[in-house]
Amino acid sequence: MRATEGDQLVQHGRIVGQHDRVGEIVEVLGENGAPPYRVHFPDGHDAVMSPGPDCVVRHPDRPEGGSGTWR
Repeated sequence: MRATEGDQLVQHGRIVGQHDRVGEIVEVLGENGAPPYRVHFPDGHDAVMSPGPDCVVRHPDRPEGGSGTWR
């Protein structure tokens, strides 16, 4: 998983009825875009995350439906 500042981290809900959480990556703490990431969520919560298999990085500079949107 690779990310840059300004990308979005999407954490998928793990149980029925739990919504996805989307936060903005405000700092990349690993080398060459690798985790961990400092993530800011719209509810004001900030977290340092090493994303697992329930997370994806979305790059806002790519169109939502195009190939390569998710990494």
